[in-house]
Formats: sequence, C-alpha cells, structure tokens
Amino acid sequence: MPGRGTGQGYVMISAVARRYDIHPQTLRMYEREGLLKPSRTEGNTRLYSDADLEQLETILSLTRELGVNLAGVEIILNMRRKMDRMQEEVNEFMSYAKHELARGLGDWEQRLGTALVKSSPTDLVRTDQRQSTEQAARPAADDASSDPV
Repeated sequence: MPGRGTGQGYVMISAVARRYDIHPQTLRMYEREGLLKPSRTEGNTRLYSDADLEQLETILSLTRELGVNLAGVEIILNMRRKMDRMQEEVNEFMSYAKHELARGLGDWEQRLGTALVKSSPTDLVRTDQRQSTEQAARPAADDASSDPV
C-alpha cells in the first residue's frame, strides 16, 4: 500500500486517485456507498483527511488482497466501528472498576489502621518476649498467693 497521509491536512480527489492508482469515479462510488465520507470545501471539492486515507487503505486491502465485495466491506467496517465502541466501553468499565477497588481498598486500609490503633500494645509482643515476661510474672503471682490477707 502507498504511504498514508502526510499529516499536512487534506488531499484532493485527483491526488488520492493517483497515489492509490484508482479512478476518481471509484472514490465517488465509495462515497455514494457510504464507505468514505470526505469533507468538502465551499466550492464542493472533496478533501480527504488522513483518517479518510486510512479508511481507503482498509477498503483497498479488503477488496484487492482479500477479494471482499463492497457489501462485505461495509459489513466489516461496521463491525470494526462496533468493536471499537465496545472496546471503549470495556475500557471505561475497567477504569471505573479500578477506581472502585482502589476506593474499597482505601476504606479497608483505614479500618485496619483504626483497628491496630485501638489494640493493646502488649498484644503485639513476640512469642519469645511473651514467654520471658510470663515467667517473670509467675514468681510475683506465687508470692502474692502465699501471703495471708
């Protein structure tokens, strides 16, 4: 396929026909069939944008390389547009889901932080320290139980 648009704006029908080796009437037919929608000047001259040229390349690839007829091209292009819209919807949903999950995670982190603040610091003592603390506390408890009141 010839190179895409130059990024310089719009191209007239004669230049597009030369670049892609097709007759201008073919481009007009693609427009009548709704496959291409070039913009127009005040004088009604067709101007093809980079997006139009990309669409034309797709049409030519389908017809020339794959042998698809124009009805098939129309179906394929419509399906691609629907798939693009569906992909946008999926992306929006994923963004929403990420936001909600992040918000929920933030809530849980806040709750967890609050729960840890309310805990007694002695509950967080390591096992080896707790055992030595318990052993140190036992003789004092034994002494207290042996004293008569």
